[in-house]
Amino acid sequence: MRSTSRSLLRMIQLSVVAALLFPCSASEYEYWKSDTYDGGRSYGKPHQCVDIPDELRLCHNVGYNQMLLPSLLEHETMAEVKQQANSWVPLVHKNCHPGTQVFLCSLFAPVCLEQPIYPCRWLCEAVRDSCTPIMAAFGFPWPEMLTCDKFPQDDVCIAMTQPNATVSPQTGDYSPICPPCDNEMKTDAMLEHLCASEFAFKTKIKEVTRENMDRKIVLQKRKKMLKSGNLKKKDMKTMVLYLKNGADCPCQQLENLGNQYLIMGRKVDQQYLLTGIHKWEKSSKEFKKAIKKMKTYQCPVFDNVFK
Repeated sequence: MRSTSRSLLRMIQLSVVAALLFPCSASEYEYWKSDTYDGGRSYGKPHQCVDIPDELRLCHNVGYNQMLLPSLLEHETMAEVKQQANSWVPLVHKNCHPGTQVFLCSLFAPVCLEQPIYPCRWLCEAVRDSCTPIMAAFGFPWPEMLTCDKFPQDDVCIAMTQPNATVSPQTGDYSPICPPCDNEMKTDAMLEHLCASEFAFKTKIKEVTRENMDRKIVLQKRKKMLKSGNLKKKDMKTMVLYLKNGADCPCQQLENLGNQYLIMGRKVDQQYLLTGIHKWEKSSKEFKKAIKKMKTYQCPVFDNVFK
């Protein structure tokens, strides 16, 4: 009986994996409290199968149209799922690993089955190892709620590629450009950088130097504030930004210190990190659109997710 049950689960796994292996084109994609894995969580509310809403941007075109609620991350309402999941959309856009969306959606929007199926531990590890450097550049650690040891290793699980397959962060669509420096004149990218930031202002750069594996960016004193966050005037006058782990990756914006830039950042520990830098280009329709949207744009609540 146990053998028959495991065979059935294996068939379910194959059908789920097949669905996840052939989603709509990846080019159509727009840009974390759990305990240990127990083979199926007992929910406070009975789980139900619901349509994946259009507002759940993270899981557009993931390969299936319905999901279980509550999620495998214990989100009991769709509003909670959307708020938490949409914070991860920018990471999918960075193309740090081809399995990022499948891994995240298997937790935020699990496929409808009688027994919930978790992602494989090796898939979690592959996504974590490829995407952690991107997240670190913005000052976000890999969250405890996605600790890979919580997920199954030798049991039924959601897969995407072979466990021994290696994916280099330098292959495919991934760009070696420093994460805060990429997609300079795309409105969506600028807004995503803004949402990962606590402050934003217009200014010039005085000096750029290397400090260990980071780049140290000294700014001109004069700044035009666009988003102040918790910054005080004295912080503004003496501010030095760091491009985390950016000593060797390309950042075209830091090569011409004569330009004015839209600078975005956030404070992590005792350092101010550069999270976005875009040339102040009034002639660009994309740039003008982004600056206008910044005044009213509602960002996902990153601090609730990246802990």
